[in-house]
Amino acid sequence: MKRVLVLNGPNLGRLGRRQPEIYGSTTYAELVALCNSWGESLGLSVEVVQTNHEGVMLDALNQAADDSTPVVLNAGAWTHYSYAIYDACAQLTAPLVEVHLSDPMQRPEEFRHTSVITPHADLVIAGKGVEGYRSALEFIAAGA
Repeated sequence: MKRVLVLNGPNLGRLGRRQPEIYGSTTYAELVALCNSWGESLGLSVEVVQTNHEGVMLDALNQAADDSTPVVLNAGAWTHYSYAIYDACAQLTAPLVEVHLSDPMQRPEEFRHTSVITPHADLVIAGKGVEGYRSALEFIAAGA
């Protein structure tokens, strides 16, 4: 069974409670269960990780690079400015899918319109809510 890392950044652990008008009402626990269920149905072994600590995210990305593990990444706010995450993503050899619950390009804050992850992503999925994670897993299962 192909292993996939679903990696979520700052504040995503507060899904369902944090600005549901933007990020939806699905809780983080529900998202984890959905990712595991979708992965299982696609023949994937999914590990879901959320961290508010950039070093933990870097360690996870570096391990994924070492293991050639595909990554579904929602780096949260780090998407827009973390060159450390940019460098870590550059090392990945397996597919990288960048996911955003909302569409950053449609958000009023200008800083959200830039992603340091996109140059390394095989696919970017934005604005589909939690269904974006399903699409990312399907992309990886299809042999991306």
